[in-house]
Formats: sequence, C-alpha cells, structure tokens
Amino acid sequence: MAKFNFSHSLIRLRWRLACLSNVGKLGLGMLVLALVVLFAAVLPQEQTKNTLKKKVKTAESIRAEFPEQIQLNDDQALQVFYDFFPRSDSSPFWINELDKIAKNRGVEVSRGDYRLVLEKEAKLARYEIQLPVRGSYPQLRAFIADALQAVPALALASVVIKRENIQAGRIDASLGMYLYLNDY
Repeated sequence: MAKFNFSHSLIRLRWRLACLSNVGKLGLGMLVLALVVLFAAVLPQEQTKNTLKKKVKTAESIRAEFPEQIQLNDDQALQVFYDFFPRSDSSPFWINELDKIAKNRGVEVSRGDYRLVLEKEAKLARYEIQLPVRGSYPQLRAFIADALQAVPALALASVVIKRENIQAGRIDASLGMYLYLNDY
C-alpha cells in the first residue's frame, strides 16, 4: 500500500511539473537553487559569524574593564607604527624565510635580485626583491599567501606570469616584492 501511494505521488508530481509553464519551471529552478545556496553557503557561515560575534563581545568586555588605557599622542602613535617594522639588519633572516616557504611549497626559486633603497628623510628602508620562481599555479599562489602571512612587512608589488603553452603544468613567474625595514 505504501509503495502504491509513493508511486502514485510521484506520478502526480510529474503531472503537476508538466503542467507548469516555462516561467513556472524557471521559478521552481530558482527556488531549488536558492535552497542549495542556503544549505551549501549560508548556513555553514553561521558558525563563523557566531565565533566572530563572541570575539567582538570579548574584546568589548576587555575594553570596558580598562577604560583608563593610555592614549597616545601623534608622535607616540607614529613611533609604535615604526616599531612594527623589522630592523634593517634583519633582512637576511627574512630572505631566508622566503626561501624556506618556497621549499615547503615546492616552488623553485632562481637567483633573485635584491636592492636596498634609502630615500631622503624616510624612516623606512625599502628592500626591493625581484624573485624569479617556477611551479604550478596553486603552488605559486600558496607561496605568495604564505610569504605575506609569515613576513608581515612584505608587500607584493608585481606578478608576471609566463607559460610556454597551455598544456604546461609548471609556469614561470617573476615576483616583485618590497620588504619594508626600520632604518633608524
């Protein structure tokens, strides 16, 4: 009996769908697409949203507990900003970090060009790095992301990608990066 009701219901559903016009079918398709997006994209982000809300509440409660925090004047705030950047004598360490990240991601690094640029009356030195690299596209993307995450004073200035042909799995790229260093 249950099997008969189920097959009878399927026949009625097919008949109702056949009776729909093209606009009705399009509307039904959009409804199904909206439900897929809801369950695949929106609902999983609820957990992230709730986590971020908890972090905001925690930060607000900490801020409320310490309202007498020291206010910095402009010179002090600028000093804190400059102190964020690594010292100029630490550049070999950061270059070594880039090499480690490249090895971890399977990216081949050719001999790079490094140039220290000091501008008049600037408190930051700019270390210009031109890095020829070779790897697959996902490897290069991961290398760039990891490098920017691991070296906080690094900025990506340019990316030039060359591929010999479409079938080539590995690509050659030239990465232009700036490493900002505290020079005083």
